Amino acid sequence: MSFKQRALASLALSLAICAGPATAHAADEGVITKPSKYSVQETVARFEAAVKQKEAAGFTVFTEIDHAAAARKFGFDMRPRTLILFGNPKVGTPAVIKTPLLAIDLPPKALVWEDDQGKVWLSYNSADYLFNTIYKRHGAGAAPATAPIAKLLDEMSDQATK
Repeated sequence: MSFKQRALASLALSLAICAGPATAHAADEGVITKPSKYSVQETVARFEAAVKQKEAAGFTVFTEIDHAAAARKFGFDMRPRTLILFGNPKVGTPAVIKTPLLAIDLPPKALVWEDDQGKVWLSYNSADYLFNTIYKRHGAGAAPATAPIAKLLDEMSDQATK
């Protein structure tokens, strides 16, 4: 079995383990979850558009990962779950240069997902968790003020879900 096949099989096993019943309130501390009035596909598009509107401030969408599509390749049925990697390289890159292991947790991510009842949600790490837990975990130094980033995340997620 090739490395790629082993990696895909490992991903499929991970997805199968995580594919159990989904509940809206299963998130742990530091995760913000908002209901969306749109489909997963539309919520993803709206979130990405909201991030792109902040491009002048340095924000970008890096990529998205369709977990359900990956699961289907291995015969698993999973409700829609799309992970969006986004961020601000002006803020994140200097921190990753100084603290390479921070790249395990950066860029930030947003998950758009559908629960077992067909309700769509958008979840992401709070700015406080990102800077005061994740940065601290890697010894990345003093955290920037979280309020401005929290406001931006709130605005972008509201634009995607309301």
